[in-house]
Amino acid sequence: MLLAGCQAAILDPKGPIGEANRTILIDSLVIMLAIVVPTILATFAFAWWFRASNRKATYRPDWEFSARIEMVVWSIPVMVILLLGGVTWIGAHMLDPGRPIDETTEPLDVEVVSLDWKWLFIYPKQQVATLNRLVIPVGSQVRFSLTSASVMNTFFVPQLGSMIYTMNGMTTTLHLQADHPGTYRGISGHFSGDGFPDMHFDVEAMPAAQFAAWAAGALGQGPALDDARYRALLPQTVGDPPATFGSVDPDLFRKIVSLHIEPGPGPVPGAGGFDRTRTERTTDAAVTPRK
Repeated sequence: MLLAGCQAAILDPKGPIGEANRTILIDSLVIMLAIVVPTILATFAFAWWFRASNRKATYRPDWEFSARIEMVVWSIPVMVILLLGGVTWIGAHMLDPGRPIDETTEPLDVEVVSLDWKWLFIYPKQQVATLNRLVIPVGSQVRFSLTSASVMNTFFVPQLGSMIYTMNGMTTTLHLQADHPGTYRGISGHFSGDGFPDMHFDVEAMPAAQFAAWAAGALGQGPALDDARYRALLPQTVGDPPATFGSVDPDLFRKIVSLHIEPGPGPVPGAGGFDRTRTERTTDAAVTPRK
């Protein structure tokens, strides 16, 4: 009853990777219960059988070893470990983040930059970008190239699947797919400072035709994301509204990864740490908020 209000996002997957993650989670739980449940039952059984009032229980104060008992005691955990290891080994290779979901279809490329404390999504082929809003087509795999403009972070959409780290000066790759239209919550799964609780975004999965119309409508309709405007996003801020950039420097992501553009500045020296009221953004002339 206490957990009824919690969102079971991981157990309510909306894509093939999330489905596979849930299967591994449930399979692992069942395998572990195969030893946990009998152990709990045996504990109660032994306590009941060897109670003080049971005259049938044999008392052996000098007993110290049984090869058959040792065989059972060690063989069951070994089998459990082998089963768990097999599930993990197979799952780890099948769900390799860099492995395409479907080799026969061309994925949608999205370049992801984790900032302090916001998310930037660049669509290189569509030549647009968004802030704190990820728009993807339903039924199409998405190939994410991820990096960090500051400290280490993690990109995680629980209902779509695997979490992966973003690190400054390098790129990680992740393939995900949404099979159902809807809006899903994306979060940062790694503590990265005072603004960490507000570092989340919406993932809007829509039909392919609707996605194409959105990308075409966004092109040229907002400000350009160039080096100068990107640097304006680097300072630590919270509460940035979802926004869209109508054009993007095609070489921006490479500049970020190669450190041609310096990392985020972090806390302001002498400010005594992060000041939420000072860095809260209610409006931002550099971006166009979503209507």
